[in-house]
Amino acid sequence: MKHIASFILALVLILSLAACAGAPDTAASQAASTPSEADSVMTHADYVAAALNTTVTVDTYVQAKQSWWEGKASFYTQAADGAYFIYQMPCTQEEYDALTPGTGIRVTGTKLEWEGEIEITDATFTVIEGRYLAQPLDVTALLGTDELEGHQNERVSFKGLTVAEKTAADGSKAAVLYGWDGSGKAGDDLYFDVALNGSTYTFTVESYLCGADTDVYKAVQALKAGDVVDLEGFLYWYDGPNPHITAATLAD
Repeated sequence: MKHIASFILALVLILSLAACAGAPDTAASQAASTPSEADSVMTHADYVAAALNTTVTVDTYVQAKQSWWEGKASFYTQAADGAYFIYQMPCTQEEYDALTPGTGIRVTGTKLEWEGEIEITDATFTVIEGRYLAQPLDVTALLGTDELEGHQNERVSFKGLTVAEKTAADGSKAAVLYGWDGSGKAGDDLYFDVALNGSTYTFTVESYLCGADTDVYKAVQALKAGDVVDLEGFLYWYDGPNPHITAATLAD
């Protein structure tokens, strides 16, 4: 009887040890079931569908840098499937300098809307592999259509637009205004109107992006009403399309 009891006890012990050895480690199991950071990355369609004031994560690529001030910077970015404006993302001056056009970044932040512009704010980022620089998409034919907004923040071009006079707050007229109402001075943002098919649109040379010493600033300063121009820039939105222009040439 002692041998039988001993045998049964030993068998129970072996089975218990086998069961323990076969059971998954709880921590390892939880780690395996936790989505990786990459799993949370959205496509541009996912981002568009996400509700405002929610957290979003996207992989995107720096196209241009708007400004750095007191530890925060704003970026025009784009991936193959769409574009994003990253507003006042915390980064050091060294990080800002290293984020050259084409650099890939994974950005997590809050999707917000301001005067129609959809942007990512309160963001953090990590640099990712790969580089991408978008070619301008000609959206001339989309001016005045609902379809244009689907290209918000992308690098775009416009062909054959006619410069129209603008009226400043003081009633004076000019082809180009310093500041939105003409109350600014040289070096401030440039505002100018362009016409196509009977409709007029306001475009901007954003001075933080393209300052007074840049070719585009000087070229737009020199525009006259009636000039026909080809333009490139980023399709920023402010209560409608308000492209931030980075290149301007007189059309042939």
